Amino acid sequence: MEDKLLIKLFLGFIQIHILHHAKEHPIFGAWMLEELREHGYTIRPGTLYPILHSMENDWLLNKENRNISRGISKYYTTNEKGQDVLVEERKKAYELFKEIKD
Repeated sequence: MEDKLLIKLFLGFIQIHILHHAKEHPIFGAWMLEELREHGYTIRPGTLYPILHSMENDWLLNKENRNISRGISKYYTTNEKGQDVLVEERKKAYELFKEIKD
C-alpha cells in the first residue's frame, strides 16, 4: 500500500502513539520519528510536524522551547485534555481491535 494512504489510515493511531509517549516524558520531533519507525510507520518530518502543531492547537499537547547546542528544540508533553483523550481513544482502539482481530 502507498505510504500516503497508510499514513491517512493510521493518522489516529499515530496521534494516540504521540499522546502515549508525551504522557510518559517530553518528546521532540526527531525522537518521535525514530520511535514511529521502530513500529513500522515511515513518515517524513513534513508529515509529523504539522501533526504535532495541530495537536498543540487542539490543546492536546503543551510545547516547551529548550535551548540545546544546535539551537532551540521543541519538546511536547500531554496536558490534562490530552491525557483524557488518550484514555478515551485507548478504549475505542481496544474495542475496535477486538472486533476486527479475526
